[in-house]
Amino acid sequence: MNPAEWLTRTASRTPEAPALLEGTERRATYAEFAKSAAAIAAALKGHGVAKGDRVALFAGNSTRYLEALYGVWWAGAAAVPINAKLHEREAVWMLENSGASFVFSDDKSAAALAPLLPDSVVLVLLESAEFDAMRLTAPLGSPVPLKGEDLAWLFYTSGTTGKPKGVMLTCGNLASMALTYFADVDDVKPQDAALYAAPMSHGAGLYNFMHVIKGARHVVPRSGGFDAEEILSIAPLIGSISMFAAPTMVRRLVDAAKAGGGTGKGLRTIVYAGGPMYEADILEAVEVMGARFVQIYGQGECPMGITALARHEVADRSHRRWRERLNSVGTAQSVVRVAIVDDAGAELPRGAVGEIVVEGPTVMAGYWRNPDATAATLKNGWLWTGDMGRMDEDGYVTLQDRSKDVIISGGSNIYPREVEEVLLAHPAVHESAVIGKPDAEWGEVVVAFIACHPGQSVTEAALNALCLDNIARFKRPKIYRFVKDLPKNNYGKILKTELRKDIHEEEPA
Repeated sequence: MNPAEWLTRTASRTPEAPALLEGTERRATYAEFAKSAAAIAAALKGHGVAKGDRVALFAGNSTRYLEALYGVWWAGAAAVPINAKLHEREAVWMLENSGASFVFSDDKSAAALAPLLPDSVVLVLLESAEFDAMRLTAPLGSPVPLKGEDLAWLFYTSGTTGKPKGVMLTCGNLASMALTYFADVDDVKPQDAALYAAPMSHGAGLYNFMHVIKGARHVVPRSGGFDAEEILSIAPLIGSISMFAAPTMVRRLVDAAKAGGGTGKGLRTIVYAGGPMYEADILEAVEVMGARFVQIYGQGECPMGITALARHEVADRSHRRWRERLNSVGTAQSVVRVAIVDDAGAELPRGAVGEIVVEGPTVMAGYWRNPDATAATLKNGWLWTGDMGRMDEDGYVTLQDRSKDVIISGGSNIYPREVEEVLLAHPAVHESAVIGKPDAEWGEVVVAFIACHPGQSVTEAALNALCLDNIARFKRPKIYRFVKDLPKNNYGKILKTELRKDIHEEEPA
């Protein structure tokens, strides 16, 4: 079904309920939200947008972004949300590849984008008189009917190993993801609020559906993004906030809460994913902010929907294996099957490391106009994630690393996360990232990038001693690089591709 149907139902049931907020200021009720989306849909239809067409959004977070998004679906089109931090040429490539004929943008993004667009593509700024006029168009009576197999969201991967691929997410995929959230991640009530601090073009935006279904509030910080102090200051005023955050965002929230003597009042649920959450960080997060955290594991190809570690499991310290579970990404979400397999696809015994595969209604329909990549990733109905992991006897999955991140030194596999966990146990170490460097003798050697807490430092000797006390000698870093900060993207993920680029430009070890 069309996701816009959820908006129409909520607007009919609770028309005066607050829907869209900028900071603490209300921008629209649900009736106004739905009316705006219906009007935008009519305006898009006037521009020739029809069922199945693609409409792109290349903009930062705003309440108008949500209005445009639902206008796209109301018109029966598919949304193509593009990361606002991408270079304009990358965005143009995605527009051309998707065949989008219409794009919503913001002032910052459009300034560089506009000169590169062909005349056939219509560009409308979200903060413009033209967009205001679209919102005042005579509304389209009801959303264009869509089926479960119809395309709703075309998500482009990061493209770290080549050109980005367009992940085709259908109406059925999104419905499965939304309903599984209620079963495995968190409940949502009308008095709750979704806070969009991470980009709406990705996981944070996908979590809008659950809150539209339940008639909850949608809050965009005035900054339009992630600012730990801003979130902690508005959370008590808004109350009952749920938000999606990358692990580095959680780290910054905890640091800010500690600095201000706070505990995260007003934040009900923080769902974290998108990178490794180290044990030391989540232990401190729960200690400082309490049982507010839920972990999920997903990919663009199976959005937010592979495994989950429930709130009580993240906070539990009584179970005999609580530490192992805390370091896992939880168990399979309700509508999918998850397995660990070898290179031939044979399921491995519990405890063995292999590739994580997943099957179920949340798995993408395939890659847009890329049958070869689809065939390589979807095999016999199973999505091959490219992530290495193991599953214990109770079904808890623990990630090792991306298959491409595994370091092979002297014929032995070394999983960077295991080494990073040990390094982070040193009180002076704030962040660590471990990669492999080509080596003529060993194949690869382990390189550790270390960022210390402000005003603190640590020696190679101290880190070597720590490693030798906790992991096998062959896993110990051979090279240390001490840096002020580690490079990250706008979701807070550490960019190991940038670290590899730097280290590979050096002479071989």
